[in-house]
Amino acid sequence: MAEVKVFNGIDDLKASVGQSYGPTDWFEVSQDRVNAFADATEDHQWIHVDVEKAKSGPFGATIAHGFLTLSLIPMFGPQLTRVDNVKMGVNYGCDKVRFPHPVPVGSKLRASAKLLDVTDIAMGSRATWEWTIEAEGIDKPVCVASMLSVIVA
Repeated sequence: MAEVKVFNGIDDLKASVGQSYGPTDWFEVSQDRVNAFADATEDHQWIHVDVEKAKSGPFGATIAHGFLTLSLIPMFGPQLTRVDNVKMGVNYGCDKVRFPHPVPVGSKLRASAKLLDVTDIAMGSRATWEWTIEAEGIDKPVCVASMLSVIVA
């Protein structure tokens, strides 16, 4: 597991722009997780949930939803970084998200992040991170996302 980088407040975070962190530990994407995500989002497309039909489909097996892969970033984040001496941090949004390769169910994923920018805003600071999620044995990333968070000091 990567060592967690602990930032001592916003100034410490700002001083780290351009730095990369990770990768995290591997995390296996199970069919149960994919099914639960399908239930939560009402996205029951057969390529995600019908194991038998998916065997003869374009990917040869069921695949995770792209947004399931993206939604793992909040789980991966605390494995890489933490900002101390602040009141809170919240997700602000995404500038760009891509899914360059599907995630076959049973894949093991891990993530890395690069701090691109920290900007002062009215309620605190906005940090921009570039996240790359990779799957074991797959040459392309499975998700690349520019994520923004607001940190209130």
